[in-house]
Parts: sequence; C-alpha cells; structure tokens
Amino acid sequence: MDLARLQHLSKAKILVVGDVMLDRYWHGDTGRISPEAPVPVVKVSKVEDKAGGAANVAKNIAHLDGQVGLLGLIGEDSEGEILEGILASDHIASQLVRVEHLPTIAKMRVISRHQQVVRLDMEEAFSKAHSERLLARFEAVVNDYDIVLFSDYNKGALRCIEAMIKMAKSAGKLVLVDPKSHDFKQYSSADFITPNLNEFRLAGGKTESEEALTQSARTLIHEAGIGAMLLTRSEQGMSLITPNDKHDFAAQVLEVSDVTGAGDTVIATLAVMLGAGMVAHEAVEIANLAAGIAVSKLGAATVSPEELSRKLGQYLRATGEHYQTPFDDVLKHIEFAKQNGEKIVFTNGCFDILHAGHVRYLAQAKARGDRLVVGLNNDESIKRLKGPDRPINPLDERAMVLSALASVDWVIPFGSIEENDTPAKLIEKINPHVLVKGGDYTIDQIAGAEFVLSQGGQVEVLTFLDGCSTSNVIKKIKS
Repeated sequence: MDLARLQHLSKAKILVVGDVMLDRYWHGDTGRISPEAPVPVVKVSKVEDKAGGAANVAKNIAHLDGQVGLLGLIGEDSEGEILEGILASDHIASQLVRVEHLPTIAKMRVISRHQQVVRLDMEEAFSKAHSERLLARFEAVVNDYDIVLFSDYNKGALRCIEAMIKMAKSAGKLVLVDPKSHDFKQYSSADFITPNLNEFRLAGGKTESEEALTQSARTLIHEAGIGAMLLTRSEQGMSLITPNDKHDFAAQVLEVSDVTGAGDTVIATLAVMLGAGMVAHEAVEIANLAAGIAVSKLGAATVSPEELSRKLGQYLRATGEHYQTPFDDVLKHIEFAKQNGEKIVFTNGCFDILHAGHVRYLAQAKARGDRLVVGLNNDESIKRLKGPDRPINPLDERAMVLSALASVDWVIPFGSIEENDTPAKLIEKINPHVLVKGGDYTIDQIAGAEFVLSQGGQVEVLTFLDGCSTSNVIKKIKS
C-alpha cells in the first residue's frame, strides 16, 4: 500500500446527497426518580448539536481533508439554521434546500452517565416534489465534483435517486450508495453499494455460509446493475464483493465504545481514498481501519488523517512512512480538534538539528494537553537569527523529522521581518490552550504569552536538557 496517497486526500472532490439531520444531545446527571412517573430525572448541564445523517458523512469527508459539498432538505426553522452553521464551521460547501411547512429532521437524545436515557425524533417524510427540487439543484452542481455519494436514510430526500444516479453516470462520475431501500435495483448503475448485514438480508442476501453470502451478493449486484458491494459485517469485519473477486477484512481489535455513525465513517473514508487515487481493495482496507477508530469513540465520531496514519503504521507494519499534515491544512485540523474538546499546546523553535534535548522537551510539552503544535521558523527566519550558514536542514526536512515524533501532532512554519521572526501572529490564529517555551525566559519575554493569557490560557516555561544544543552539535561535527 502506498501511504504517500495520504498526502493527496485534498484531491478528493465529493458531493454528498441525502437525508441530513441535526443530532442534539442533552447531557446531565441522574440522581432521583420523578415523583410524577417512574422515570429518572436528568438535570441537564450541557447541550450539544452535531451534524447527523448525510451531514455526518460530509463531516467525515471534511475531517479527512476531502473537498466536500452537501445537498439535502431542511425546514425553515432554527434547527436548519443551526445545522447550516455547523456545516460552515466544518468547511463543508452545503447547499441545503429549505422546505416550507416541514421540520428539519432532528434526533434528540438525553444522555446521563454515558448512557442514552431516551431519544426523541422530530421528523416528517419529504415528498417526491421536494426531492425533485433537490434533483434540480443536483443537476446544477454535479459537474463540480468527481465522486457522488448518496446517503439514504429513507426520509424522502432521495425519492429521485434513480434520476440522480443516471445523471451522475452520464457525467462520468464515480457513484457510491449507502442504501436503505430493500430493493437494490433503485441504485442501478452505482459503482459501490455499502449495506450492513441487516440491510443485506432484507434485500435477499443469504448468510448461512460464506459461499451463500458471496453468491447471493453477486446475484444482487448483477440483477441491480451495481459494480461492487462493500458489506459491513460488524464483528466479522467487511467484505468487498465484485462479480469476480472477494476480499475479506477482519474487524480491528479495539474496545468498542459506540457504533453510532460507523457506517458513515466507512463510506466517507472509502470515497476519500478512491478520490485520492487508491484502488478499491486498498481504499476498503483503510475504511476498515477508520471504522475501528470511530467505534472506539463516543457518539458519531470522525477520524483524522493523523489517526489513520498511526493505525496504518501499526496494523500494516508500514514502518518508515508517516503522514505529515500539509501546512495549509494545519489550522483546519486544529479547529476540528478543538470542536472535539481536545486541549491544544503550542511551542516553537528552529529545530535545525534534532537532538535528545529537543525530544525530551517536546514530550514534556505534549504532556500539557492532548495535541501539540510546533511552530517552525522558516529558512529565511533562521538565516536572520542564526547567520548565513544556517539552517543546516531546510524547512521541509525539519518538518518531516519533527512530524515523525510521537509527541508532535502538527508542524506549521512562521517567520517574517515584519513580525520580528516571532510566532505572535500565528499564536493568535491558533489560540492554543497552553503556550510552552523552553529556556530561561520569563513569561513577559515570550511572544504570544500576553494574548494566550488574555484568552484564559496557560503559559509555561520548561528547562532544556543540560549540554544539548544545536550549536554544540555543529561544533562537534566541525572539530
């Protein structure tokens, strides 16, 4: 498997079409039973709104750096406005069609002590006329994308899916479908269909043996005129079944916290990897890993390229290769991490020749939070600070070495004459929870410290390992 493909995830241009929803969570503690009825009383302490349904598929694609657009139906209500705001914060180019007199589909869950107490569904099915409005919007934008992904939750948005698939295939697009209908012929001409075991059985699939499963899957896709089936099989993993081949992928051995949204993660990852140029069985292999990561998290979770890279290294023994977040995507990844409630730590330096002191210092910095961002002086900045013979190693090579460290999540360059070669402006863009600097500085001498403190963050000074410095390393080499 060519892990270099992970550096090209942004090449994937994917249009998601389907049933969008708002997932709302009320979190609180339960300490007593209601005097009005034998039900627990939950004292709500936090309310969370998240993208659900097809919107969650689009979010998964965006968090994997794919270029993603989203089409769906919403009501003229506050829930629709909230959903549009969430999608904008996730860098999703949404074009949701507003429908009068019907609500935005909303799934409302009461959560206490990590357990769901009750779920309330606010929805009414959209009509064929509503879907035809979506079809018109689809025709206007389909040529802007390379892949079309249909996320069907049987809520009415995809009543015109046959016409949409025909239009997409006529335009030369790769088509993926996460199905809900038991009649797979509705998805005729799709390249991939991704049912789970229950959906497969309801469509007529046989599961009494592997031979029966394979043969019935081939019969279903042949009769429906579909290119391939990716069958998700829960604890049995996944199977990619084509007219002539079958590839099985074992489920990853991870502690399962929540299977919510795992199917969304699978089809989103499959689409992004295909869009990045991977062949089908390699794309499915990575989608399988992504599913393993997603179910280890609570709620409808997304997976980042960094997480995928680490798991690929572990499970595929891809030693010597790693994913380095493109500089242009770092700020977006930091924003996504903050949305997940992760604590961001920032430090900076030249890191021209990495030594033991650097490694220890960066590990200590990472221990202050969940994710470590390293601001890296660019080459021109180092020349101004250290002299014309520096840097020894250019920016790209320094960034590669740093990003390979387990303690470092992201590397991003900075340095200009206007900013006196300090990361002050970068720190304001990132707005970290913790700013760390190594050396004998006082807090008032640290660039960006005043800003971080003003935002309620922390500033810490760490000592370097005695005797370790890049200058000493260079002197030893010259002597």
